[in-house]
Amino acid sequence: MPCSAAEISSLFLFERLSSEQIDRLCSEGRVELFDPGPVFTEGDPAACFYVMIEGTVVMSRRVGGDDVEVSRTSQPGVYAGAVRAYVGDGKPQRYMNSLRVSEPTRFFVLPAESFANFMHEWFPMAVHLLEGLFLGSQTFQRAVGQRERLLALGSLSAGLTHELNNPAAATVRATSSLRDRAAQMRHKLSAIASGPYHGDALKALLDLQERTAERVSKAPPLSPLEASDREDELADWLDDHGVQNGWKIAPTFVQGGLDVDWLEQIATAVDEQEILQSAIECLNYTVETELLMSEIEDSTTRISHLVDAAKQYSQLDRAPYQVADVHELLDSTLLMLSGKIGPQVKVVKEYDRSVPRIPAYPAELNQVWTNLIDNAVSAIKSAGGEGTLTVRTALVHDRLLVEFRDTGPGVPAEIRDRIFDPFFTTKPVGEGTGLGLDISWRIVVNKHHGDLKVESVPGNTRFQVLLPLTTTDPDTVPAPAQESS
Repeated sequence: MPCSAAEISSLFLFERLSSEQIDRLCSEGRVELFDPGPVFTEGDPAACFYVMIEGTVVMSRRVGGDDVEVSRTSQPGVYAGAVRAYVGDGKPQRYMNSLRVSEPTRFFVLPAESFANFMHEWFPMAVHLLEGLFLGSQTFQRAVGQRERLLALGSLSAGLTHELNNPAAATVRATSSLRDRAAQMRHKLSAIASGPYHGDALKALLDLQERTAERVSKAPPLSPLEASDREDELADWLDDHGVQNGWKIAPTFVQGGLDVDWLEQIATAVDEQEILQSAIECLNYTVETELLMSEIEDSTTRISHLVDAAKQYSQLDRAPYQVADVHELLDSTLLMLSGKIGPQVKVVKEYDRSVPRIPAYPAELNQVWTNLIDNAVSAIKSAGGEGTLTVRTALVHDRLLVEFRDTGPGVPAEIRDRIFDPFFTTKPVGEGTGLGLDISWRIVVNKHHGDLKVESVPGNTRFQVLLPLTTTDPDTVPAPAQESS
């Protein structure tokens, strides 16, 4: 359509340009009439700058799998498209939203390259200022985002160190005690072997050691009251049979699952009063040894689980995009954050194990879980230090729901619409960057085409992550998650 200089100069964006500049606009741009329907689509290369002359435009953003209307206007002069073509960062520009028209609408259309040239030529100082603001903001956001990740890494490292230190220290203690018990057992066996005991008694004693070790491995758990009663029974039996230090031996035998009937079997098998003391002491060392080895096994298993959780959390040696089980990701994150969560916050898991695995970027979802759990724990502790964090999964229509519910004071209504904004934080200066929820929103919405929302009243705040069950990118074929070795 013909480009009218008078019509173009009447648009508020161009009203202060000279006639020569208006003529150049008309010579390099064009006027187009669009029928109802799309003009450009979010994510496509930003090829043109659009200024509406007359008609009605509808702006939308993609949220999850839906296009959400952002604005609708019939105001002449509104513009959209390649609005940042002048930025000299060397990166290809893409449309940040989608534009459609609801009635026949005319636009003045300027190629992105021409728009950039005009901006640099006609408004050099303004361009430098805008570039500085835009690029400076990007640099600042990257720097603060990096600090956010480093703070999270430091917190996770401290928590993991604390969690690893407990079983490691227990292993060291148990190993030292085990060495001492083994030496005492060797000494006791040597004394028995050199004593006036016949072969049948020694054979019976060795058989008792084997059966006692097997019994320890199957010892049932006892309540404190049951354990106390059994200790008294065993101590009385040992005293009645002339065994010295029975009160010291009884608790070990109880922990190993021995009872009075078992001691009667020992007395019958030995069949010699003078060997009973040595047999009881030797079996005491046997029980202690088995208990110490079980403690070492439990501690090293705990360490192995922590290392596996760290690998699951960091997704080391795994593809960035894969089919993943969100429960494995949630469990690894909760374990990594257990030191920070602390005993005063009760964690409740309400998992629907029937939900399917989903295509995702697991390492980035772990970052989302970390941010949401950290915020929930901070909220609970700010309200007195004790409360409950509930992590729930469910299938909601055609999406997977992951919900984090806390019993903190809630998010005030007046700031609820701002909590996902970059750099917005309610934490004291130095404790929060204001990027945790912004990063989480971009990971969930932009990268996974899901949704992140919040519902909050005092004592019941719910952050809900909704993720699609299938990939929205036909060119991406996620690989199955690899089992950790």
